[in-house]
Amino acid sequence: MALRPVNVNMKALDDSLVGQFWAHALGWGVSSEGPGVTNVEPGGDFVWPDAAALCVDVVATPDSKTPAKNRAHIDLATTSAEHQAELIARLREHGATPVDIGQGDVPWTVLADPEGNEFCVLEPREIYRDTGPIAAVVIDCVDPRAMARFWDEATDWTLHEVTEQHARLRSAEGVGPYIEFLRTPDAKTVPDRVHIDLLPYIGDDHVAEVARLRDLGAEHLDLGQGDVPWKCLSDPEGHEFCVLAPRGAS
Repeated sequence: MALRPVNVNMKALDDSLVGQFWAHALGWGVSSEGPGVTNVEPGGDFVWPDAAALCVDVVATPDSKTPAKNRAHIDLATTSAEHQAELIARLREHGATPVDIGQGDVPWTVLADPEGNEFCVLEPREIYRDTGPIAAVVIDCVDPRAMARFWDEATDWTLHEVTEQHARLRSAEGVGPYIEFLRTPDAKTVPDRVHIDLLPYIGDDHVAEVARLRDLGAEHLDLGQGDVPWKCLSDPEGHEFCVLAPRGAS
């Protein structure tokens, strides 16, 4: 039994606007599985789910982003200083704005998408040279070691590095982006606007997987989702995530 991260789920007042922005940012295409959802994923012969990419699902919500910094965000990879500068300029043209979150003088640039969701455009780093456009999904936390233990057992991804300050996981296939946990002094105060979706493998028991996560320390969440085929949970530090039902499940 195992679960695989498959999507970055992002809430937005205007899912189409934000979805189009992220399509420009990633060089991917857009589609929609239904009203109020814009799916952003690679083109070509990509077939979801694939560890080579975490797709972005932008889901409409009536709630605006609060002033609080998101506790999960996307880091974008670049291949050269020129690529970094070009990407920043292009994203500014599509509605991104600079954000000061106290980062100081750093080689990466912090921006926000048209609805204020923070993200980083990284300087070239060897570790991210083969991740695709998303280098990592970064989650703020109090205890990276504890988060690493939970997510290492919750998913079939491989734990690459754990320190007091950060932890890093990646698909066991050695492709696609990382999920990283970064120690921060700020406590979680509002629901996450960005979260990760997990998916069981074909033939695995969805109910049993959710029960397994509960045994690991996850909690059920009622976010007003009603009668839906996926389950909303939170990890031991309260970060929301969803366990999707396999396609075709009722």
